[in-house]
Amino acid sequence: MKYVLAIDQGTTSTRAIIFNESLVPIASAQEEFTQFYPQSGWVEHDPQDLWGTTASTCRGAIERANIVATNITSIGITNQRETTLVWNRKTGQPIYNAIVWQDRRTANYCKDLCDEGYSDMFADRTGLLIDPYFSATKLKWILDNVDGARDMAKRGELLFGTVDTFLIWKLTGGKEHLTDATNAARTMLYDIRKGRWSQTICDLFEIPMDMLPKVKDSADKFGNSREDLFGNSIPICGVAGDQQAATIGQACFKPGMLKSTYGTGCFALLNTGDTLVKSKNRLLTTIAYQIDGKPTYALEGSIFIAGAVVQWLRDGLKIIRNASETQPLAEAADDTQSIVLVPAFTGLGAPYWNPECRGAIFGLTRNSGPNELAKAALESVGYQTRDLLEAMRADWVSKEASSILRVDGGMSASDWAMQFLSDILGSPVDRPKVLETTALGVAWLAGMEVGLMPDQEAFSNQWDVEHQFLPNMDETTRARKYADWQRAVTSTLRY
Repeated sequence: MKYVLAIDQGTTSTRAIIFNESLVPIASAQEEFTQFYPQSGWVEHDPQDLWGTTASTCRGAIERANIVATNITSIGITNQRETTLVWNRKTGQPIYNAIVWQDRRTANYCKDLCDEGYSDMFADRTGLLIDPYFSATKLKWILDNVDGARDMAKRGELLFGTVDTFLIWKLTGGKEHLTDATNAARTMLYDIRKGRWSQTICDLFEIPMDMLPKVKDSADKFGNSREDLFGNSIPICGVAGDQQAATIGQACFKPGMLKSTYGTGCFALLNTGDTLVKSKNRLLTTIAYQIDGKPTYALEGSIFIAGAVVQWLRDGLKIIRNASETQPLAEAADDTQSIVLVPAFTGLGAPYWNPECRGAIFGLTRNSGPNELAKAALESVGYQTRDLLEAMRADWVSKEASSILRVDGGMSASDWAMQFLSDILGSPVDRPKVLETTALGVAWLAGMEVGLMPDQEAFSNQWDVEHQFLPNMDETTRARKYADWQRAVTSTLRY
């Protein structure tokens, strides 16, 4: 029996999962790591935590699977996107902490770029809006604020990468400085039409081009792991940003298919095939995956706070001890109260894109308590998803979009949250048998590249639904609740 090792390096934890030839997960290991918040709106990771947890979870998964590295045909890597690292080309030592995708420290600079009229240029070339979310301004901040960084960069001593690039570098012992098209497309430095780094944008940010990794297909040869890491050198053959990997894992290969992943944030993607759709509703145009040199495009909507709102209930308000407690609390909530929570803890993502607004709660009464807050927290994810899907369908108006939303990620395990999602959307929500679609997607890429896994059509036919949620909310209630949400968001944006 042969296997694939999938590395899923996320925002709050790292997982390694062993998949067999039938794409069934047989063993896994997971480790959380520390989040650093140096200032309000700043979020950082220690790069050693990213690498250390990756190495240890891979070893742990191999051990739990009771196999040896020679049984593993390839490695796939999926990762938190946009998170930015800079390290010394010779020593491999990072010159600053990893600046996480959630970080908002460059908001003022992004506003200046917009005021100076650069928005259309960035949208046309990168498909993205100018926002602190993406890697480019984070990289510029590091070069501007770390002593000697600019001079080192000019001398060719520094390398830039998103998390996938850093892990490839570490896994290969510094031999490979690579990324794939899906991760490159999230940096705000990559021309998704021409399929190359933009010299114009790099010049604007004073970023030397030789800092940037070579861009490859999502299924490709990314080098081999060091033999001493796992007992045998294993080829790295699949790489994709986490949301694109989930799109693949959900088998959303046809134009018009939709998926939404609920992790720390929520990310919805609509496959648009070979058509690059420029959004009129403040969505992002991105690369869903790239195989055999051909990019498949997507519209994407990003919500900054999804599962993180449940973490806030646990760590901030301390009204729960674990995420599973939110469902019984929501079920016990007083239905006569109409509490709306807008979880803009780090601003609002699509389709609003306001990094400065902050969270708010509306409709509190003297009788409001943990039950009602838990319910409002779960509902906020459904409301935000509807915002995204309505914007997507408006952009894709001349084409057919699926009425079914495929969901995955940690929060999708909540029946209550998924039923509310179906209710507020007024459409079916499909939860697959394999919830870890992010790791599944990159495992398929890595296995396909070495001939172990089935082709795209066969993989699509293997996809299976575990539960389909159907809407049972009447249209009057649905319209009233969504109108309440829209008023709350408008008030939050004005505050």
